[in-house]
Amino acid sequence: MYWLGKDLIFPDYSEVSDEGIIALGGDLSPERLIMAYKKGIFPWFNEDEPILWWFPHDRFVLFPENLYVSKSMKKVFRDKQFTFTENKAFRDVIMNCAQATRKDQDGTWITNDMIEAYCTLHEMGVAKSIEVWQDDELVGGFYGVDMGHIFCGESMFAKVSNASKAGFIQFVAKYHKKYELIDCQVYTDHLASLGAIEIPSDIFLNYLEPQGE
Repeated sequence: MYWLGKDLIFPDYSEVSDEGIIALGGDLSPERLIMAYKKGIFPWFNEDEPILWWFPHDRFVLFPENLYVSKSMKKVFRDKQFTFTENKAFRDVIMNCAQATRKDQDGTWITNDMIEAYCTLHEMGVAKSIEVWQDDELVGGFYGVDMGHIFCGESMFAKVSNASKAGFIQFVAKYHKKYELIDCQVYTDHLASLGAIEIPSDIFLNYLEPQGE
């Protein structure tokens, strides 16, 4: 397995393990994180592990034109159950994502170092948050990294039913002309119900560079 040092470099994609890990170690500096996302690589690790850098063989993505909105979710919007903002409470969103209980997951992978690293990216205008409100209370949201033509989703949370789904639908509908795809990284039933699909990593790589470059 390839261990990263101080140099800002990632190994060739041929180094990816069967599990989808391309490298270990390194740091969470803004420069390294931005380089990673440009290459389709993201960090995901537990508190007691070295930093694990992932490039899954099958990539879970949503093409905006394939967004599926169920009848029940359309009713949520008709009833105006939620209001939405962007970048108004980034730290609150990531903290809530860190505290969220998830199926088949013991604890959180969003460590304190991860929180600070992504808050720094947010201050640089690279990471963004979507907030979902109900009666002036933050009840859902998600955050991710904006690569211009691709949005790399990181994590979401919901304190009430349909909050995170509503935020995601509103976001995709608003920016369907800006983003070629939403990178959801790895499969979840939650996002599959909204139209996300798995594609081979070599096809995903074709989308990393904007058209015309």
